[in-house]
Amino acid sequence: MSHIIDRRKNDRGKSTGNRQKFLKRVENQIKRAIPDILSQESIKDTKSGGSVKVPVRGLEEPHFRHDPKTGKKYIVQPGNDKFSEGDRVPKPKSGEGSGRGKGSNSPQVTEDEFTVVLSREEFLKYFFDDLALPHMVKKLMESTESFSMRRAGYTRDSVPSRLNIKTSYQQSLGRQLALRGVFEKKLKGLEEQLAKTRKKAEREALELEMERVRRQANTIPFFEDIDLRYNNFERVPIPVTSAVMFCIMDVSASMGQHEKDIAKRFFTLLYIFLTRQYKNVELVFIRHHTEAREVSEEEFFNSRESGGTVVAPSLKLVDKIMRERYDESWNVYCCQASDGDVWSKQDALECKNLVLETILPSIQFMAYIEISNKERESDLWQAYKRISNDDDFAIRHVYEPYEIWPVFQGLFRKRSETTK
Repeated sequence: MSHIIDRRKNDRGKSTGNRQKFLKRVENQIKRAIPDILSQESIKDTKSGGSVKVPVRGLEEPHFRHDPKTGKKYIVQPGNDKFSEGDRVPKPKSGEGSGRGKGSNSPQVTEDEFTVVLSREEFLKYFFDDLALPHMVKKLMESTESFSMRRAGYTRDSVPSRLNIKTSYQQSLGRQLALRGVFEKKLKGLEEQLAKTRKKAEREALELEMERVRRQANTIPFFEDIDLRYNNFERVPIPVTSAVMFCIMDVSASMGQHEKDIAKRFFTLLYIFLTRQYKNVELVFIRHHTEAREVSEEEFFNSRESGGTVVAPSLKLVDKIMRERYDESWNVYCCQASDGDVWSKQDALECKNLVLETILPSIQFMAYIEISNKERESDLWQAYKRISNDDDFAIRHVYEPYEIWPVFQGLFRKRSETTK
């Protein structure tokens, strides 16, 4: 019988390939568990990874085993303290188990499951790999250019670290072949003269010249400065995909603790998505009650300020910031979350006009999230409903934590490449 002993060191990353294969097998279970993760855990925990429970069913792998009736074993594996070679090992009776608990007559069927611990990158991959900002257009910024070093042939002068050995060797071979051809041609001419010459003094002079030519041919240097070629690089401007996301959150008194928690969860998910997927995305945070003002990230998510409800000032502030900071080279997005309760219908009508006439012509996409049950439509929802088209302005209802992910996934699913 063959014994295979694994003596590999437990190096870091030894099982990376097997882990990736395993995660591929449970990928569907992990994706189905995402809504539960968003509703039960803090979304900010995804920054450091997380764990997902997946069912055991369907994960079994084929394996060989001995037939319990006919299998014969002639060795005793090490690690036991009861048996020696030659002893008879009793087999367990059919149907016996190792559990000691009492049985149950409950008809409920449960399914075994285990926990898969994911790293931060693995965790975020299943969240955001199929999502993208809609209508993202690559534009070259006029104020801030990004440059990249690109290969541009070869040069004869540079630093040793950029020496291209292959090209230099080719230049050297070409030079050696050319010089040897000159010496061989000259040597052939001397040999022809020697064959025609009969005078001893002339023949000795020709032989000396031929010897000198041979020595010169054998002393051709392998490398000379003229052979060396260095990789040449030049700075070239590259297009910069620049985007800004305006995050507008209603913090008025009508927004209860539940509504504010849903809004924060949605914006936290949006924040993680943007900062992971895009390097050149700026975030502008705006909170509003009766007044609207731009705040920091920390204040946006943690401040407890509250007040009445007037929505229009927040949209006016978005327009003001766009005109002052961001020109036409920017991809502008806007996401607004509110419970829809406004001070008056006039405020809702003003919001609709601002979005239709001022905001939408200047941005790529806007989403409005109303945090309320679907039994009633607020004044703001009714006003926005008249102009929503799901192409550049989408409105959605969210009220429970488990509804956040399907709505988010629908808003930012990858679409066909179109330009606005």
